[in-house]
Amino acid sequence: MPRSDNIFLDLNNPIFQEDLFALEKEEAIRIFGTLRKIKKLSWADVYKDKGLHWELVQSKTGIDGQRLYTIRISQGFRALVCREGQFMRFLSLHPDHDSVYK
Repeated sequence: MPRSDNIFLDLNNPIFQEDLFALEKEEAIRIFGTLRKIKKLSWADVYKDKGLHWELVQSKTGIDGQRLYTIRISQGFRALVCREGQFMRFLSLHPDHDSVYK
């Protein structure tokens, strides 16, 4: 039985998938490594993990005003995500740290 603080990854956003499938093989492998890491963590662990650097995006909100966050998904990329219950929904990938906030 899953723990109540398990993280479920939602990678089904078409924009995220487009970004992911356009990556070079080596970068995609690094990103999948981070996804495996996240899957093993609790939400409390994600919030305090120095490598992921969970950060609120204050410059924009999602549909219905939901809060958006960024995480460091690899050394060269950040991901725009939101939390819905136990789900971490991946919305897009950004090679430029600043582009995630626009």
